[in-house]
Amino acid sequence: QVELVESGGGLVQAGGSLRLSCAASERTFSVYSMGWFRQAPGKERELAAAISRGGTTTYYASAVKGRFTISRDNAKNTVYLQMVSLKPEDTTVYYCAATRGSMYSRREYDYWGQGTQVTVSI
Repeated sequence: QVELVESGGGLVQAGGSLRLSCAASERTFSVYSMGWFRQAPGKERELAAAISRGGTTTYYASAVKGRFTISRDNAKNTVYLQMVSLKPEDTTVYYCAATRGSMYSRREYDYWGQGTQVTVSI
């Protein structure tokens, strides 16, 4: 069982930046690909960004490409999501998740954090 704890959410003005962190309890953190998902009210949870086990491959949804950067530090069992040029439409709950399967498929993720709220004001 992997426990994931997100932090770093909050309120920011449009155009501002935030960095989310997700700490994992699992000492074998490096065997998991990691993803950051977001879910707006009434919508499906969508994959915003993902990173492979070793950090060499990343994926970004088109809505965040060029503004968000996912990274990981396997020595600290932590994955990050740096968000810049934030827009009001980025307002939602952000979840980190871990998978030993495909990092591109939501169904492959086995472990989820509780989420952290990001609110971008106009």
